[in-house]
Amino acid sequence: MKFTIAKEQLITGLQAVQNIVSTRTTLPILSNVLLRGEGRKVELTATDLDVAVSCAVEAEVQKDGAFTVPVKKLFGIVRELGNNEIEVEVDEKNACKLKAGASFYKLNGLGADEFPPLPKFSEKKKVQIPQEKLKGMLRKTSFAVSTDETRYVLNGIFLRMKDQKITMVATDGRRLALTDEEVDLSTDSQAEFIVPTKAINELNRLLQPKGEVTVKFSENQALFELKGENGYSVVLITKLVEGNYPNYTQVIPAEATERVGLGREEFLQALRRAEIMTSEKSNSVKLTFSKNNLTITANTPEVGEGRESIAVNYKGKELAIAFNPGYLMDPLKALENDEVFMELTDELSPGAIKINGPLLYVIMPMRMS
Repeated sequence: MKFTIAKEQLITGLQAVQNIVSTRTTLPILSNVLLRGEGRKVELTATDLDVAVSCAVEAEVQKDGAFTVPVKKLFGIVRELGNNEIEVEVDEKNACKLKAGASFYKLNGLGADEFPPLPKFSEKKKVQIPQEKLKGMLRKTSFAVSTDETRYVLNGIFLRMKDQKITMVATDGRRLALTDEEVDLSTDSQAEFIVPTKAINELNRLLQPKGEVTVKFSENQALFELKGENGYSVVLITKLVEGNYPNYTQVIPAEATERVGLGREEFLQALRRAEIMTSEKSNSVKLTFSKNNLTITANTPEVGEGRESIAVNYKGKELAIAFNPGYLMDPLKALENDEVFMELTDELSPGAIKINGPLLYVIMPMRMS
């Protein structure tokens, strides 16, 4: 195999795929990136057997073929090369020679036939959504994914495609984030499945502000194909989390008795300051709603106390409720709306944060000391 490629093209491809590669793998082939070249394209692929990422970049391929080399070494060399054009040639023993200006490197690789094959997906089971929309949905939910490995089904985002809508849900048992967007769904493309955290993190990184995503799925795997500007094309394939996602509709509070509009930025800044006065042992802030006023207090015996006051439009009876400040701030950081609405019933019932749009955030209260 032989090809010539612009340094920035090769770096783009390597940056897209190299995150997947684990440094602690027992299989040498999993430390490698697969390069396959034909025509005017070179496709780079990396996998850890759970998630695989492929990125196609422009190149002048003089001789078609495929080979694999250690991805971290290749990226290290390419990044430091001074010349903008790189010549790559691979012999039948999978030794890869790189030439750029006065630099010459030879990297020992492994045969492409040792690289794990990627699964095929049916063209029937698929849905298309703008990348920007998918990225926005992930931003509004991914912070609520559980990191507790004993509750494995919660280690990912639940994706439901039904009724011409794509719904995303994430929960760790103490809070829940839910959002949806309208999409065009055929009968075949209705489904529900759980996308694991590692794939979610990669998608968050790879999604672009423009272009489309095609989602394809089978019983235990899903594929996300990202098409962007200037021929940018990345495919992410992931195994799905096995098991049944809990019935999240049960924790969605019924009609709340109080709904209060809050300036998102002002509320977030006040919580940030109050959080400084909490400790790991007592990590809660108290929200007290009284006539046209919200008082946020943090009182930690070993640290001290802090109080913040915000003017709000509130006419109900006085209501005090305590929350983990981090859990309140996460959705506020993920949103861009100027105003959010807090819905509350009493000090023991879950609170909800909503916006004028498709988002629901439910948070369990904490016991007030």
